[in-house]
Amino acid sequence: MSPKRTRKGWASGLDARASDESVRTDNRSAGWAKGVGQECPTHTTMRVIAGQYRRRLLRALPGMDVRPTADRLRETLFNVLCAGNPEALAGSVWLDLYAGTGAVGIEALSRGAGMVYFVESSKAAAELIGENLKSLGTESGFRILKAEVRKALAQLEGSGVVADFVFLDPPYRMEQEYARTLEALAESKMVRASSAVIAEHEKRFDPGDAFGELVRCRKITQGDAGLSFYHRNLSAHRKD
Repeated sequence: MSPKRTRKGWASGLDARASDESVRTDNRSAGWAKGVGQECPTHTTMRVIAGQYRRRLLRALPGMDVRPTADRLRETLFNVLCAGNPEALAGSVWLDLYAGTGAVGIEALSRGAGMVYFVESSKAAAELIGENLKSLGTESGFRILKAEVRKALAQLEGSGVVADFVFLDPPYRMEQEYARTLEALAESKMVRASSAVIAEHEKRFDPGDAFGELVRCRKITQGDAGLSFYHRNLSAHRKD
């Protein structure tokens, strides 16, 4: 993937009116984590927005700890990244951190991503990602890492992985995870000057403007959720 094409896509962005749109939050009912070991919760569904798997359904588990990115917010995210170019993500490498159901990484695969690393510490969620990929007939171009995020980042960096896009969506109640993960990414060799790091968060919560060389360049809010876009600014801490 050409870094220039990627930069043009995610930086040029979507019409600002998207900030005022509401987001469906059907899957955000509390309690899934408390239900582990009790009666199995009912699966909910969401859809792939565009690409090879367009309109295909994915399964999700209800609850705040496995909270899939709402369809409309996911559509806004990929509109920003693609900027009208359906080939913008072709061959790109993704890290889908706190992947939950894998909806964002699967959307990237549907739109031509070459490789997606799904990182999820929950056994139930990691298994669900595998089930969703299997339901689509996807047999390659992905890896599921059942691990804590910073441990997985160290493992991937040690393997020489370099990411074009990093998406992180910790459980909203774990606000401290944003700073910890963004700081780790700022120090990571996996994030290049041409990479985009995107954090999904609650509208009321601000994950921060800068983490070392990793600087926020855009923020979009939609309904009760927000997306913060970061890139590596090599001059952010350079002394004159």
